[in-house]
Amino acid sequence: MKLTSLCTSLVGALIALSFNAHAQSLTLSAAFEKALASDPGIQASEQAVQVGREKTIQGQSLFKPQVSLSAGITAMSVHAESALPPGFSALAQPDSSGNIRKTAVQIVQPLINAGAEASRAQLSRQTEAAEVSWTAARQDLMMQVAEAYLAVIASREALRVVDAENTSLEQQRERAQARFDVGMGNLIDLQEARARRDGVQARKVSAQSALVQRAAQFEALTGALANSLAELKPDASLIGIDPDKLEAWQARAMDHNAHILGKKIEVAIAREDMRRYSLRSRPTLDLVGNYALQSKDGDLSLLVSADQQRTATLGLFLNVPLFTGGNLDSREREAQAKGRQSELELAALQRDVRLRVQEAFLAVNTGIARTVALQASERTARTALEATTTGRDIGTRTQLDVLDSQQRLFGSQQDLIQARVDLLVGRLRLAWTVGELDEDALRHVDSELRD
Repeated sequence: MKLTSLCTSLVGALIALSFNAHAQSLTLSAAFEKALASDPGIQASEQAVQVGREKTIQGQSLFKPQVSLSAGITAMSVHAESALPPGFSALAQPDSSGNIRKTAVQIVQPLINAGAEASRAQLSRQTEAAEVSWTAARQDLMMQVAEAYLAVIASREALRVVDAENTSLEQQRERAQARFDVGMGNLIDLQEARARRDGVQARKVSAQSALVQRAAQFEALTGALANSLAELKPDASLIGIDPDKLEAWQARAMDHNAHILGKKIEVAIAREDMRRYSLRSRPTLDLVGNYALQSKDGDLSLLVSADQQRTATLGLFLNVPLFTGGNLDSREREAQAKGRQSELELAALQRDVRLRVQEAFLAVNTGIARTVALQASERTARTALEATTTGRDIGTRTQLDVLDSQQRLFGSQQDLIQARVDLLVGRLRLAWTVGELDEDALRHVDSELRD
């Protein structure tokens, strides 16, 4: 028993150092800002957005002029035999050597390319997908931070209730011990008080351990210490959420849920992929311009290369794919299968989101009713404890009755705290499921807390 009490005291002291010495409370909104700055997952999502934004630029480049510069030098050694008249022998020397230098600039302007047009649309969709993925990652992190934050508060409040219960039971044990020592009490009351006190001390150790674990999870997620979180206000906000409009919430989820929006974009990308491969077999038309400069040195003849030559060309190039070995047909069938896969995945996701919205919707409305009931239960239990204590003092109730009343009161308080936290989490989860979780929702939770 002494060892258990010592361990409990040591853990309690550590928690007191961590959770009681703070100057200013950390709000949920501020905790989310810290998570944005420290969480590697969200930082990776930010980089993914930058990657995605480049896709639109890449798509736009498909129909812009493509300019290339080429340059080269060729060393030549020529041995020629000819039957030219003597007056033309200089044109074809038997042996000559030298270097030919060539520099050219080419400009290609696509005019007609249906496949490239589909690729441009697909790349633009990929930019949209990156933006939606960033929104989804941000909302997911917001929900994780809120759950971790409120879990710390719930664990801290649970420990506070267990502490109060432990203090009260210790007082009851001391009273039973004093009455027993002077011969006014009985051994059963004393043993019952001790047993209740010991049981609460065991629950206190568990509550302390849970608080330390929740705090570690919060600190790992946000990079902020959990020793300065705000406290729950005495009264909860019990405003409803239009209990007769579940279908409206589900419709909002179909339009705003980031994961659904992302899957819809995947479907659109798959369709553009099908279109891209179906159009690859169509003719393409490009406007091509070239400007080249060629010169030579050494004693190479004019038949090999002019001393200096400038060439400018401008033309239209038509390309008509005739046969690709079945590659384009196979790619098109593959894209069609992926498109059907994306559509089915979207349907499955929409079904799951509807169910999650219903679950969150019912949890909020049930949580409101449960909180109201537990508030009434806590008041009733408090009144009952006062009456039972008075009855014990005048001899109409027993010490065991008082212990039972105390247990019911502290149990009601524990349940009420958990119900209030569950209600806050439920409201946030509903907003998260329909895709409307934002800083305003976090500030609403902040209004339910106090410094």
